[in-house]
Amino acid sequence: MFKKPLGNLKTSAPLRNSDRRKLKQHIIQAFSLVPDVGEELVPEGLLSVKFSTYTDEPGVAYLGPGGDPLWFTLGIGSEDIIPTVYTLWKKPDLIPFLSTPSAVIPVLIGGADLMIPGVVQHPLSLQAGQLVSITEHIHHSTHIGSPLAVGHMAVDSDVLSEAGSKGKAVFVLHAWNDHLFDMGHKGNPPDPWEMSHSTTNDQHSTEDEDATENDMLKEPSVDALSSHLEQTQLDDHAPKIELTKEDVSSILHDALLQAMKKTLSSSQASAFPMPASTFYSAYILPSRPAQSPSQSFVSTPIDIKHSTHKSLAYFLKSAEKQGLLKLKEIKSELMVFSVATSHADVVAHRPYLSLKDVAIRNEKRGQREEEERSRVKELEVTELWKPHLQSLTFFAEAGFDTSARYTYADIKTVLDKYVTDRQLVNAHDQSYINVGVDELLQTTLCKSDNPANMEFFKRDQLIERLSDKMQSWYKICAEGKDPVLKKGQIKPISVVVKVRQGRKATTLITGFEPFLLEAAALAEELKMKCASSTSVSPAPGKSSGMLVLVQGKQVKEVTEFLTSQGVPKRWVHTEGGGKK
Repeated sequence: MFKKPLGNLKTSAPLRNSDRRKLKQHIIQAFSLVPDVGEELVPEGLLSVKFSTYTDEPGVAYLGPGGDPLWFTLGIGSEDIIPTVYTLWKKPDLIPFLSTPSAVIPVLIGGADLMIPGVVQHPLSLQAGQLVSITEHIHHSTHIGSPLAVGHMAVDSDVLSEAGSKGKAVFVLHAWNDHLFDMGHKGNPPDPWEMSHSTTNDQHSTEDEDATENDMLKEPSVDALSSHLEQTQLDDHAPKIELTKEDVSSILHDALLQAMKKTLSSSQASAFPMPASTFYSAYILPSRPAQSPSQSFVSTPIDIKHSTHKSLAYFLKSAEKQGLLKLKEIKSELMVFSVATSHADVVAHRPYLSLKDVAIRNEKRGQREEEERSRVKELEVTELWKPHLQSLTFFAEAGFDTSARYTYADIKTVLDKYVTDRQLVNAHDQSYINVGVDELLQTTLCKSDNPANMEFFKRDQLIERLSDKMQSWYKICAEGKDPVLKKGQIKPISVVVKVRQGRKATTLITGFEPFLLEAAALAEELKMKCASSTSVSPAPGKSSGMLVLVQGKQVKEVTEFLTSQGVPKRWVHTEGGGKK
C-alpha cells in the first residue's frame, strides 16, 4: 500500500482537542483499551495530514508530537482506524499477530502480501478481514519479534491450519521501512517482547510437534518462501536432491556475491553500518537462486544451519578474510560496515535468477493484473435517430420501419437502397443523387420555401439532411450495467477554463450526466486528483444539469480522469488549459 511515495501529501495540521478526544474514545472502544493506554497511544499534540496512495486511494495519517505516524485511515470518510508499526512497538499486543520466519520479512517489506505457507504461529479464532500484525518468529522461545507489518486477514484461521493450504494469508497494508514509516524518525525495531501466558496458549503453531531436533531447527521459511516466490506446484513424485553442507555453503557464498553485484552496488553508503542479521535476511537470503520447475526439487534448506559454517558470524568473518566486506562488533552485536563491490570475485560473478528477482517479477505481474481488473472499460456511446414528422412519411412510404431507431450507418443503408431501387444516381457524376426527380425525397429533405434549387445532392449531404429531419436519441452501454436509452441529442462533456479577476483561473465541467457520472462524486474525485478545491452548482442556462468547478487550470487532469472512468476521449470537448 505504501511501497511507493505518497501522493497529494498535504501540510500537517494540529488536531483540535475535541477531535483528538473523539479519536481517542473511538480507538479505546475499537481496541478495548483502558483510558491510560488510550492516552498514551493518542497523545496530546496530535497532527493530521491527508494523502493519497500510489493507487490514488485517499487517506488520513495521524502524527504524534515527534512526527511519527501513529494511526491512519484509508478511503473517503472511513472510520476504520489502523495502527502503524510505531504504535504497535509501544503496545505489541494491541491486535492479534501472526509470526513468520526471518527470510520472509524482506519480501513483506518489499510490498508483498503474507502467504499461507509462510505462517508459523497464529491465533485460533481469526476471521477474514480482521486486523492483524505480522512479527518475526523466534524458534524455541516465548519471545516474539516486534511487529513489522499490519494488514487484514485474507482467510479464516481455520484455513491456515489445513494441511497443504496455499494462497494469501494477510493482505499487508503497511510495513516497516515503507513510505508511511519513512514519515517518522525511522530506526530499527525494538527488542523481541515476551508473550503473556494467555497469548502463548492462544497461539497455534504450524510446525510439526513430533519433528526431530534437526527438523525443528529447519527454517520453514525456505520452502515457504520458495513456494511464495515461484508460485509453482511441484509433483509429489518429482525427484528430490539433498545437498551437502559444502554445497549449501557454496550457494550462500554465491548469494552474497549476487547481492553485492545487483543490490548493494547501488546502495547508499548511509545504509551502513548494518546489523549482521539484517544483512543476512534482507540481502543474502533473497539473493539465493530461484529453483526452476524443470529442475529436480532441492529438499535441503539453503541457510546457515545447513552449511559448513557454525553460525552467521563465522560465515561473514570468512567473507571478511576474502576481502568482500568489513565487520565490527559494537556492544556485542556484529555489524557490517562496508562491502567491496569492486572485488574481483564480485566483478567476475555471473548474475542468475534469484528469489528476489522472481518476487519482483511476480509482484509486477500482480500489479498488471490488478490494473487490468481495476481499469474501467470504455463506454459504448451510440447516436441514434428515429423517424419523426417529415421523415416519418419518407420511411413509411419507402417501406422501412417507422418505430425503429437507426444509427448513422443504418440511415446510409436506407438511402442507398432507396436511391438504387429508384435509379436516382446521377449519370454524369455518380457521387451525386438526383433529388429533384423524386418528389418524396425532395419533399422530405428540401426546404419548403425553395425546393427548385435542390436538384442534386451528394450522398453525405443526403444522410445529414435526413438525420436532421429525424428525432435524436442515444444509447450508453457500460460493462456490468443495463444499457441506458434516452431521447435527445448527446453532446460531449465540456471542460472549459475561465480566467476571472485578472489571473484567477477555474475549470468548469458540464454535460457529464449522460455518461453515468454524478456531480458530487465527480467533484470529490477531482478534488483528490487535482489537489484543489471543488464545488457543485446548477449549470447556467436552460440546462437541467449540474456544473462542477475546480480551482486552477486542470484541463489535462480532468480529461485524464474522465477517460479513466470510461468516457471516450472524442466525447470530451476542452477549451483553454496550459500551465496551472
